[in-house]
Amino acid sequence: MLALAASMTGDHPARPVLVLSNDPGAAGLGRAAALGIRTAAVDHRPFGTDRAAFEAALLQPLLAARPDIVCLAGFMRILTPAFVDRFAGRLLNIHPSLLPKYPGLHTHARAIEAGDAEAGATVHLVTPVLDDGPILGQARVPVLAGDTPETLAARVLVSEHRLYPAVLRRYAAGNAERIDL
Repeated sequence: MLALAASMTGDHPARPVLVLSNDPGAAGLGRAAALGIRTAAVDHRPFGTDRAAFEAALLQPLLAARPDIVCLAGFMRILTPAFVDRFAGRLLNIHPSLLPKYPGLHTHARAIEAGDAEAGATVHLVTPVLDDGPILGQARVPVLAGDTPETLAARVLVSEHRLYPAVLRRYAAGNAERIDL
């Protein structure tokens, strides 16, 4: 997420108003603060399985920041339909696979195990169904002989840092056409 926030300079139509994490120890919080971006953390662990209470706490700093668009990146919590619906059409996520392939976890290992020739990342609108919203952009990377989930993840991450800012630039300007890198 920090790479996305840092890219919003110059003529980019979006500006970061908050970097919010469910991990108070996330390194990105300190880096965002150093860039002058407001930060907040709401640790999900004290809430246990009470997702509604966690989301109520999450909404406090989020609503106070008054974002036009909410960009998820590395946020490994499943959001309730009520939360998602509150931001319908304004909630984006980046997922490390070429959706609809491999929603959920362990995407790189799954692509390698399946013998896929390529993997990549997808930016999509978030809906109540996990990793199933309309696709706004995808970036493809080859799966190389000898790849491990870690080596593939590193290459996909590079493509994510190009894809998300490009998609957000267009989306913030009112253009929801799909981008393929």
